[in-house]
Amino acid sequence: MNETQKENMKKHATILIVDDDAGHRSMLRTLLEGWGHQTAEADDGLAAVEYVQTRPADIVLMDLKMVHMSGMEALEQIRSFNPGVPVIIMTAFSSVDTAVEALKKGAYDYLTKPLDFEKLRLTLERILEAARLRKENRHLKERLGSRFSRDQIIGNSPAMTRLLETVEQAAPSDASILITGESGTGKELIAGALHFNSARREGPFVKINCAAITETLLESELFGHEKGSFTGADKAKKGRFVQADTGTILLDEIGEMPLSMQAKLLRVLQEKEVTPVGGERTIHVDVRVIASTNKDLHALVEAGTFREDLFFRLNVVNLEVPPLRNRKEDIPELAHHFLTLFSAKNKKQVQGFTPDAMEALLAYSWPGNVRELMNAVERAVVLARSEYLSREDVLLMAERQAPAQATPPLAAGAGPASHGLPLSEVEKDAILRTLEATDNNKSEAARRLGITRKTLQKKLKQYGVS
Repeated sequence: MNETQKENMKKHATILIVDDDAGHRSMLRTLLEGWGHQTAEADDGLAAVEYVQTRPADIVLMDLKMVHMSGMEALEQIRSFNPGVPVIIMTAFSSVDTAVEALKKGAYDYLTKPLDFEKLRLTLERILEAARLRKENRHLKERLGSRFSRDQIIGNSPAMTRLLETVEQAAPSDASILITGESGTGKELIAGALHFNSARREGPFVKINCAAITETLLESELFGHEKGSFTGADKAKKGRFVQADTGTILLDEIGEMPLSMQAKLLRVLQEKEVTPVGGERTIHVDVRVIASTNKDLHALVEAGTFREDLFFRLNVVNLEVPPLRNRKEDIPELAHHFLTLFSAKNKKQVQGFTPDAMEALLAYSWPGNVRELMNAVERAVVLARSEYLSREDVLLMAERQAPAQATPPLAAGAGPASHGLPLSEVEKDAILRTLEATDNNKSEAARRLGITRKTLQKKLKQYGVS
C-alpha cells in the first residue's frame, strides 16, 4: 500500500454490512476493521432499514438477495429516509442486471461476488474523498460568508441540471439576465449564484423588490436623492445602483415596475449613469443587472404595461426556474435538507421521514413550490412527536381540505358552503382562491382556471378586484 492509499485510509467511516451469510459478514468485518473502519452488521434488509432509521451510518455495504427483505427493497426504503447515505450493492454475477436497476434507483455502485477487495477499497476511498470535499466546500463557504454558491441550489433533476448548466455558462459574462418562474421557485438563489460565480463576486450584491416600494419612493430607492429634494429628505442618500457599483443589482418583481420608472431604468442601462432625485450631477455606475419576475413579460408588453425596449435590454439571457411539480425527483433531497435545517434550528431530534410521509410529499402538487415545501417541513418538525415524520405530520392543510378526487378549478368553491349561491359568486370565489394559491400570479391562475389572462383580468375588474 503506497503513501496515498495509507493517507486515504485515515478517513475512517462507520460501515453497515448487510448480508444473510454470517461467514461473509465476518470476513468483511475483519477486512474493513483492518483498514481502520468501524463496522455494524445486519442479517436482513429490514434490519438494515431499522438500523439506518435509528443510528448513523456513513456507508451501507449490502447484499442484493436476502430472505426476508431484498437489498433492492431495503435500498428504496433507505433512500426514502436518507438519500445521502451511499449504498454499495453486492451481487452474484447472475444478478448483475438487477444490480444495474439498483443503480438507477440510487445505489452508489455495485460489486460482484466474490468481491475484488482492491475494487472495494477504491470504491470506499471515492465515497470518503467526495464526503471530505463536500465538507471542505461547506467550511469554505462559511468562511467566505456566501449564501448563494451554485452548490447550495439543491436539485439533480434534468430540469435543474439544464438550468444550472446555463447558470454556469452565463455567470462569468456581464450580460443582463432575466430570471422567470413562479413564486417560491428560488429565483433569488439563482441570481445569487450568478453573482457569486462571476468576476464581480467581490463586489456588492444588492437586491430591491420593485413591488414592495411605492412608485413615489422607488426612484429615490434606485437612484438616490439629494438633501432637501422632497419632504423628509433631511440628508442625501445613495441609491441602490450606486450601492451596487462594481457588483450586481437584482431587480426583483420587475413586472411590477411602473411605466414611468421603466423609461428611467432604460436610460440607466443604456448610459451607465444615474441622476439622484433633486440633483443635477450624474454618477457613473458599473453594475451588472439581473431582473426577476413571476409574470409573463411578453403578455405585459402586448398589454402595453411593460416597455418592449426594456424587455429586450433585460432579456439578453433568460433563465426559467422550473416549478417544483416539474422536478419532483428533487423533493426527497430538498425535504431532507429542510428537515436537517429546522431540526437544528428548533433543537428537535427528528431523523427523517417514513415512507408514507415521503409518498405524501411526492404526491402533492406544491402550488407554492419550494417555499411551500420548506414551510411544510418546518411546521412538521416543530409539531413532530417522534423521530420520524409520518404522513399525518407532513399532510398539508390543502390536502386535508381537498376532496379525495381533484375537481375542476372553477368548481373549487362549489362545496357545501356554496349551495344556494348565485353562479357568479361561486365563480368569483373559485377565482380568488386560485389567485391566493398562486400568490397572485395571474398568468398561472389563468392557466389553472382554463381561461386566458385577458379573461381573468376582465372578471377581476367586473368583481372590483385589482
